[in-house]
Amino acid sequence: MPRCDRAHLIALLAAALALVVVHALGRFAYTPLLPLLLDDGLFDLAQGARLATWNYLGYLLGALLALFMANPRGLRLGLPAALLINAGLTLAQVFTRDIDLLAALRLANGISNGVVFVLAPALVLEWLALRRATALSGLVYLGLGGGMLLCGLLVTITPWHGPLRWLPIALCALPLALLCAPMLRRLARELPDRPDAAIQGRLFEGRNLPLLMAYLGAGLGYILPLTFLPALAREQLPVGHPLLVGNWWWTALACLASASLWNQAGAWLGDRRALLANYLLQLLGVAMPVLLPGPLGVMACALLVGGTFLGTVLLTQRLARALNPGQGLRLAALLISLYGGSQLLGPWLVGHWTGSGHSLTSSFSIGAAALLWALLWAWRVAEPQPTR
Repeated sequence: MPRCDRAHLIALLAAALALVVVHALGRFAYTPLLPLLLDDGLFDLAQGARLATWNYLGYLLGALLALFMANPRGLRLGLPAALLINAGLTLAQVFTRDIDLLAALRLANGISNGVVFVLAPALVLEWLALRRATALSGLVYLGLGGGMLLCGLLVTITPWHGPLRWLPIALCALPLALLCAPMLRRLARELPDRPDAAIQGRLFEGRNLPLLMAYLGAGLGYILPLTFLPALAREQLPVGHPLLVGNWWWTALACLASASLWNQAGAWLGDRRALLANYLLQLLGVAMPVLLPGPLGVMACALLVGGTFLGTVLLTQRLARALNPGQGLRLAALLISLYGGSQLLGPWLVGHWTGSGHSLTSSFSIGAAALLWALLWAWRVAEPQPTR
């Protein structure tokens, strides 16, 4: 793996902090908050699932919007703006109990999140590729793991209830966004302007299809535990069990370790073989609460899903760029759009499933089936040719 010098570190830090703001604090903080907000009576489980659905719909729309922003102007202006807007929307949730307004805020939060989650890592990947340091790109996702730990801490220590539970999260998100927005803009200015002809091409050609189809299943597979594992723990564990709160901490710790782990695994095994191992472990993690309900199943799900889902993202993005040099930004946006689209199904399916009288635990079998689909398609992904 190439040496990480000061310039590399600053580039990785800029994108990592952006992911802390939009994806950890702006989005995933909702997961440990959900059982607390349910206890506060802010909304019920069905309404909570609908709020998650609106957020995931926004994420899909944001990723699609990023397809049109994957150009020098979009990176210089649109990316920093989306980051700052996302932090502002997180703060806005402090001031309302209205379920319709919350739905609108979660939708807008998802749109800005989708833009940043696509463009910030893709920008750094392109920047590193110009310096022959692509293998460092997965370290961007350390920000998400660290951010999940941060939001878990903020959720745990807050003395407030109801919408005010968002306040410490927002007070962290705003200064981080103000810090890293200009850093990302400077990185975008260092990319060369490419003529449109150099970045056009077919994204749905044959060599891309297995990777795209696998990623479609991955989105649905991981989103159930990343949204509902704390609520599932309340269904399976007795009152006062340490994993009622601790499941999120174990998920976040595994996520923090996973970026470096899967970055190295891709370097040692090759990104394709590492991705196959990743999907197999993630499938096992989602299935464990169904196969072994109770503390063991909850703990295994937290560790295996928390320790793999970021690896899916970074390995898939690198494989996509290796298979399609020059299409990195557009293909990253397409992949995240598919990921976001299948994520959107997760809370909707859970809402209908539990509304029909089924348990939350049994809904995790849907996620396991989606990851089996992903594993079978990943097996068909071509091995990238070595770069000359």
